[in-house]
Amino acid sequence: MKNLDPARAKWIRFRMGLLCGTMAVGLGAFVSGAFRVQVEDGQTWKDTAENQRQRRLHIEPKRGAIYDRTGAALAASVEVPSVSADVVEMLRAYEQPAVREAIVEDFSVRLAKTLSLDVADVRQKIASKRRFVWLKRRVTAEEAQAIRDLADPKKQTHTIKGLAIEGEGRRYYPGRELAGPVLGFVAPDGFGKDGLELALDEELRGKAEEVKGLRDRSGRLIFSEGTTDESALRGHDVHLAVDEGIQHVAERELNSAMRTYETKGASLVVMEPHTGEILALASVPDYNPNDYGGSEVDSRRNRAVSDRFEPGSVMKVFTVAAALAAGTLKPTETIYCEHGTYRLANVTIHDTHQNDWLSPTQVLAKSSNIGALKIGLGLGEAGLHSAYRRFGFGEPVGLPLPGEASGVLRPKGRPWFDVETANASFGQGISVTTVQLAQAMSAIANGGKLVEPILVRRITDGRGNVVKEWTPHVKREAVPGHVARMVAEMLTAVVEEGGTGVEASMNGFRVAGKTATAQKVDPATGKYSEDKYTASFAGFVPAEKPRLVVVVVLDEPMIGRYGGDLAGPVFRRVAEASLRYLGVPPSNAAPKLKSVAANANAQKVVAEAVDAPEGGVGTTTTTSGNVPETIGPPAPSGIKVPDASGMGARTAIKAIGAAGLVPVVEGTGKLVKQVPSAGSQVPKGTPVRLVFEPAS
Repeated sequence: MKNLDPARAKWIRFRMGLLCGTMAVGLGAFVSGAFRVQVEDGQTWKDTAENQRQRRLHIEPKRGAIYDRTGAALAASVEVPSVSADVVEMLRAYEQPAVREAIVEDFSVRLAKTLSLDVADVRQKIASKRRFVWLKRRVTAEEAQAIRDLADPKKQTHTIKGLAIEGEGRRYYPGRELAGPVLGFVAPDGFGKDGLELALDEELRGKAEEVKGLRDRSGRLIFSEGTTDESALRGHDVHLAVDEGIQHVAERELNSAMRTYETKGASLVVMEPHTGEILALASVPDYNPNDYGGSEVDSRRNRAVSDRFEPGSVMKVFTVAAALAAGTLKPTETIYCEHGTYRLANVTIHDTHQNDWLSPTQVLAKSSNIGALKIGLGLGEAGLHSAYRRFGFGEPVGLPLPGEASGVLRPKGRPWFDVETANASFGQGISVTTVQLAQAMSAIANGGKLVEPILVRRITDGRGNVVKEWTPHVKREAVPGHVARMVAEMLTAVVEEGGTGVEASMNGFRVAGKTATAQKVDPATGKYSEDKYTASFAGFVPAEKPRLVVVVVLDEPMIGRYGGDLAGPVFRRVAEASLRYLGVPPSNAAPKLKSVAANANAQKVVAEAVDAPEGGVGTTTTTSGNVPETIGPPAPSGIKVPDASGMGARTAIKAIGAAGLVPVVEGTGKLVKQVPSAGSQVPKGTPVRLVFEPAS
């Protein structure tokens, strides 16, 4: 610098100072920025970096199971393989359009052949260029292995990358058709679509949980963090009051009755009367939830809770109970039953058999419509309606099932007329469900308490903790305890010799119950049909200390019609098998009904012998004009047994059933014997034994 011109040296020093100053300012700015990024904004940038390399996955929990009261699985979720594809990864190595087009076609053909799919559908999925696409869900083990082979370089010259086999939940019902209409089914999207699967879908599915994980540059998950407790990643389990063994018996007997009597449908409820727990809830026709797509919609309907029907004579039980509780009827009273025909306003009401003076016990045993309507009219419209309400009719029972019907008592906004009150007293002009009848009959069996039916006992989480629990709950008192005990004793006469329900009697157990044979309304005419009936039986056993209430309803039987002849045997077989299953020992003797007492000081009502088969079929229809209309069974008379000789089994059964008799078939082939013989005069409902033998 000393040898330079002073002016030049000064300029050089100026430029060096300027450069150093600029560098110092730049370095200061860099240090300041680094401090701000790493210290002041460090947490923000850290979060940004984490977000870029992390992947948030929404894990759908495993669907909870449904168990019966003993812990047997009725519905469970199992893992089945499904094939997905990452199309971006699959085609990453093929950038040239011509090459990629050829590869897409090759992959489409190979995948479609392996998975038995349409080539065009697979080509469309690959052309979407999505990071995730389902190729086929719920594949077989053979298809899963074939997909692994397509990605194995040892087995393929041109491997297909981006394929994945993922475990996916599938609903499985071990019992197949067992309790199908009760359980419902689960659609491929994982949502329940019917029955308990729909009603409790939120509890069974659980809540999706977010799990964080690291991902590589291709976006693939390489490490995950978060919950590792598998029990936390599952829905709640549902524990039912239903017993698998009793449910199996109920469905077996219902299916047998449906085939034997050629019914349109049937339903059955078994209930524990003191707790309200439903041990069986059966409905036929039924279906297999594992293959719900192949079933009819009508088969998936739970008839026990969704179907309303006119109950018929079983309502006489609650009419008599209400009158005894109100004091308008005494157990020693006798009722004049008009020798089988009674005219009220412009209608005529028939009993199937001619009766004169009957006690309340005999009104139930002989199923007298006229006796029941006189008891109902004595109670009054308001009293009868209120009593039916106390027994739970006209309101849903509250089961966690979709489509539950509440039944119908009377038109909204107006009371019953006298004819309507009379009809309602023996179960016409109103509608109920099978489970409502079981609830009401339980009130008679347990001493007058209307107990809320329990289908689900509890719901537990994946760790076994109780989330929700249902315990026995008394809604209200339907009738006083002494009245319930009195009516229970009266009902034993129904199944004793001469009563309408002798087919329901059991060896070693006293049975209390009531038969019903109700005509159905023909939608075309609005009047009661001459050939469509609902046959039912509702009862409990043992009569002195009830353990089970069983209600059987058969819809439109083609062979036979009377509740005692058709539904009574179903009741007996279900009750016998269930009592054996529960370990209830029979008593040494099943004493006949001797008397009915209202309380310790009450008078006794002797149950006289009755010899009439099922009644309660009488019907009434109000018509305009001065001419009364009579609908229902004809005046009592003997029936001539048809000659079935020369007929095939099916033709003979129809001929006997059409005459109002009950065919009892033995063997196959040619008819060789008929008892009673053709041309004999017998009461309606008499069994006719048809013996067939193979042709020689």
